[in-house]
Amino acid sequence: MTSERVGDVDPGSSVEHAFAAALTPRRERTRERLLDAAFTVFARHGIRGASIEAVCEAAGFTRGAFYSNFGSKEELFLALAERAMRRQLASLESVGKELQPDIVRGGSVDHDAIRAVLSVVVTDPGDARQWALMRAELELLAMRDPAVGRPFLAQEETLRTELGAAIERILDDLGLRFTVDRRTAVDMLLSVYESSARAAVVANPTPEDGDAAPGTAVLSQLVNLLVTTNS
Repeated sequence: MTSERVGDVDPGSSVEHAFAAALTPRRERTRERLLDAAFTVFARHGIRGASIEAVCEAAGFTRGAFYSNFGSKEELFLALAERAMRRQLASLESVGKELQPDIVRGGSVDHDAIRAVLSVVVTDPGDARQWALMRAELELLAMRDPAVGRPFLAQEETLRTELGAAIERILDDLGLRFTVDRRTAVDMLLSVYESSARAAVVANPTPEDGDAAPGTAVLSQLVNLLVTTNS
């Protein structure tokens, strides 16, 4: 794959780059608009099929504005994925604060409480479909291109570490713990979730085919195996 990277930027955009860097709040708004536009364009055309020009046009910016914030389409997608995960982590923390200690009944976790937590992770069917498709495409690119693979793995490591810490804090507040080490538990939970997301897309390859949100039944059962009381 030929990436559209920093070297493709027009030298004439250096003034715009410096201007954007100097205005941090404005630059942040620019990044957010580019990220919003990228989700729409990537969802429609895929990462490889989308062009930087299409993203810029959808956001209402020039290539110079793009390159003042991102070095390539792949970097843009990683930023998009990180933003989504940050929002899910914030939602997870919020839901965790609302859970009551009495969700532990008779030595087991209430299934309704599990579903409440999982609902934060499972996005609506349309978004779930697009994220599954885009993530699968990026993973394939990462396996073929070390320049994509290295930042992809670094981001995965960071996000899994933070997700594990967030879940463990919630469990501790509720008098619960993982039955295995935290990283193994997170890897297992994410593997099941991602597998369910891919299966949902394969079973419903187009929006007209119905719900493409990953199911939570297997994930819920896995939580029962991985979570126990402290006593």
